[in-house]
Amino acid sequence: MPNHRPFAVDGLDVNEVSDGLIVYYPARDRVHYLNNTAAAIFTLCDGTRDVKAIVDAVGTVFGAEAPLRAQVEACLGDLEEEGVLRSGG
Repeated sequence: MPNHRPFAVDGLDVNEVSDGLIVYYPARDRVHYLNNTAAAIFTLCDGTRDVKAIVDAVGTVFGAEAPLRAQVEACLGDLEEEGVLRSGG
């Protein structure tokens, strides 16, 4: 996963709400409610950042310390499993 550059799949309907994002995936007829942390992670997944850069950015945004990597990777894994993110090389 180190050089992995996740990005959102095509065709998502993403709407900002006061406490995060609502992501609708019409191809799967699934709605995902992302809290502020998951929304920040999702937004950073534009295919230009690897996992380390995403972890660093989340740490900067939320002022968090080092143990973030496992939590960010878990969130990325969940979003990929739900089909809203894809892995880039």
